[in-house]
Amino acid sequence: MNETLVTVVGNVATQPDFREAANGAALSRFRLAATVRRWDRQREEWADAYTSFYTVWAWRTLAANVVGSVSVGEPVIVQGRLRIQEQEREGRRWLSADIDAVSIGHDLTRGTSAFRRVAPARLPLPVEPVRVVAAVGAGGAGQAGGGEPGPGS
Repeated sequence: MNETLVTVVGNVATQPDFREAANGAALSRFRLAATVRRWDRQREEWADAYTSFYTVWAWRTLAANVVGSVSVGEPVIVQGRLRIQEQEREGRRWLSADIDAVSIGHDLTRGTSAFRRVAPARLPLPVEPVRVVAAVGAGGAGQAGGGEPGPGS
């Protein structure tokens, strides 16, 4: 309920990897670099300030689509839930910023992209086709003209 939702604009810093989680769900992860730019009055031009790195996590269909659509260096917009994690490794404390992505897309202010809709998974057809048989008049007699029920039957 009190989740921190963020939208981060940046560049893909690592190639997205794909794996399967313990519960069987598809999972994808990549690092996102977001560099702050400031106007340098002395040089009268935009200059990079500092860069923040985030680990972006995508699940299920989004995970598969990220791996098929996103590459290192591409500008993206990521929206999701921010998680700050504190860990201790080799006696040192580390903080990491993770984003559980809800939506990921290319930043179209910096280029073009071509969208391809993914077809939903279809269930396999049964081995034996199911035939729908309409009840026909008393005694099982068919209609005149071949026995196939017509519209309104």
